[in-house]
Amino acid sequence: MKILVVSDTHRKNENYFKVVELHRPDMVIHCGDAEGSEYALTQAAGCPVKIVLGNNDFFSDLPREEEFCIGRYRVWLTHGHNYYVAMGTDTIKREAAARRMDIVMFGHTHRPLIDTEGEVIAINPGSLSYPRQEGRRPSYIIMEMDSTEQLHFKLMYL
Repeated sequence: MKILVVSDTHRKNENYFKVVELHRPDMVIHCGDAEGSEYALTQAAGCPVKIVLGNNDFFSDLPREEEFCIGRYRVWLTHGHNYYVAMGTDTIKREAAARRMDIVMFGHTHRPLIDTEGEVIAINPGSLSYPRQEGRRPSYIIMEMDSTEQLHFKLMYL
């Protein structure tokens, strides 16, 4: 199973469409700030899509957060702005552990991260539209589940 994880597209969707076409994922997870593009993003994916509400998703009926399973992993999806992610991952990882989650996925910072330290894996795909990390390359994460139901994470850049 191949899962595309993106965030913070902010209605500038060209790179999202390229990445979906390139990888043809089995599932897409969007960590918020689609800014009204939910329908276009979902239609382009051609597979199940989960999108949560970001701090710039005004007048949207998207869920604020979602909890679901991918194989044996319990996943918590949130934009992250309510958990001080701009200051680090300690708060969001503590909350994820309290919820008995294995993985927390978030956005908001526009900076990619794969943090596998501790009991909770924290991932942030960065932004496909407005990257803020050094080099400012649009980024996303590909998650792949192998035959033993182990997830592998790969940070990708355009």
